Amino acid sequence: MLPIRNFVIISHIDHGKSTLADRLIEITGTVPKEKMRPQLLDQMELERERGITIKMAPVRMLWHAEIPISKSQFQNYILNLIDTPGHVDFSYEVSRALACVEGAVLLVDATKGIQAQTLSNFRAAQKASLKIIGAVNKIDLASANVPEVALALKNLIGSEPEKISAKTGQGIEDLLKLIVDRIPPPQENQNKTMRSLIFDSLYDEHRGVIAYVRVFDGEVKKGDKVTLLGSGVQTDVLEVGSFHPDRRLALKLSNGEIGYLVTSLKSVEQAKVGDTVAPLGATTESITGFTQPKPMVFASIFPVSSSDTPLLRKSLEKLKLNDAALQFEPTQSKAFGPGFKLGCLGLLHLEIVKERLEREFKLELIVTTPSVAYRENQEPYVKLEIVTPTDYLGAVLALINHHRGNVLKTDTISGQLLIEAQAPLAEIIIDFYDELKSVSRGYATMDYELIGYRDSDLVQLDILVAGEKVEPFSQTVHRNKLERTSRQIVERLKNLIPRHNFEVRIQAAVGSKIIASERIPPLRKDVTAKLYGGDVTRKRKLLEKQAAGKKRMKQFGRVEIPTEVFLKVLKRS
Repeated sequence: MLPIRNFVIISHIDHGKSTLADRLIEITGTVPKEKMRPQLLDQMELERERGITIKMAPVRMLWHAEIPISKSQFQNYILNLIDTPGHVDFSYEVSRALACVEGAVLLVDATKGIQAQTLSNFRAAQKASLKIIGAVNKIDLASANVPEVALALKNLIGSEPEKISAKTGQGIEDLLKLIVDRIPPPQENQNKTMRSLIFDSLYDEHRGVIAYVRVFDGEVKKGDKVTLLGSGVQTDVLEVGSFHPDRRLALKLSNGEIGYLVTSLKSVEQAKVGDTVAPLGATTESITGFTQPKPMVFASIFPVSSSDTPLLRKSLEKLKLNDAALQFEPTQSKAFGPGFKLGCLGLLHLEIVKERLEREFKLELIVTTPSVAYRENQEPYVKLEIVTPTDYLGAVLALINHHRGNVLKTDTISGQLLIEAQAPLAEIIIDFYDELKSVSRGYATMDYELIGYRDSDLVQLDILVAGEKVEPFSQTVHRNKLERTSRQIVERLKNLIPRHNFEVRIQAAVGSKIIASERIPPLRKDVTAKLYGGDVTRKRKLLEKQAAGKKRMKQFGRVEIPTEVFLKVLKRS
């Protein structure tokens, strides 16, 4: 039996995954205390700013038990942890991690109890045949309801959960013992043909493609010649190593270990997440990993300057290397020129992609109004699960009804209500979550999954600005919401589009029929009007300042529209 335990931490968002990872790293001495900082495994600036995990992060910890644990005769263990995101948009990251481990720590906040993604993560771990260990976190807080939450979690997973405080470290040693005792070690397949699953990857400007792998059989080392079974691509292994959490060189990676391979590949399309690495010429089967995620939200993205189109393509290729859910293809717009149609898992995913492109690659971008993928007279539907305190049942049911959803059943869990419903995806992705938080005073949580397509009475809604059809604002809507949506969009555009030196009329239309209309009154302003005496320098500076302010605008006929309008226009709040 190998002294290795591979596991993930899964939970609803904000239940303390990153803090628990910090404590495990600290207590095992993986990182010295003086170098510890909050959210140690969250490497991206966006993760720290938003306080959420976007990318899963692996780390190898060495732990010495004071006495041999249970049936094992070992006292020194290799613990490979993969920290995972909690937001529903990044559930595909969780699925990738689950394919690489034998166990999961299901974390629940003692002040909030079981939430929507607690349930979905539990089911995903069950489906992956993982050993699940329950942990009730934040027991140090005065508002913690430890007995009730612990009982609910026990009823869910079938075993007594550990009670911990990831913040103070209380109960962490006992949790480590449970991980070693209950999570099975990897199977001993050292003598078999090497097979490794790529669960993540990144592109390094100087080193090329670096693949994050779980070795399932055999061993891999520097100098090996390997092939990716899915794509048939061949490459040399230039370096192998593990995560501490920084990348550290190793002599080899053996069966059961999690680490990285530096390859000789230069194209980001050659090393796909989910592919199997095997020795060159070997006859062996691919590892069945996670399923490829399907995009749910679509939007077109364009550079403000068309000369940046090649850079945008390269940037998207680099993002896609370690974002398996991101899809893109070239598109052309009469208004914006060449760009790319993006496929993402949700609005947050889309916003993160946009921010990363702007920050990491210094691009100025226009993102059009998000939409879902319709089929002819059909629209995608989702199964919706909402966990809410009973006090807000009426408000939540009214919200579901307002978004064309229908409730299937209600149940009780952990002293709260579990509502199962079905609703059109288009009604859920934009700001349903924000509205749910509003009507429940922040207490309700939700999760959803695509269940198929249904017939719907759909119409094509066009938006005209100063008589010109603005293609990026066109959208498919349900006829029952046509008038309300039309009025909402024209009123919002009235407030978002700056005034010009002429009247601007905004209209929503289906075919030749005008559904709603607003006008922006003219504004005559000469930025040089107060200057006199032929001060050419001052005039030029003011005119240059005015031109700079228009840099991030696009012109439709005679009307200039700020680029940020396109992502804001569908917001209902």
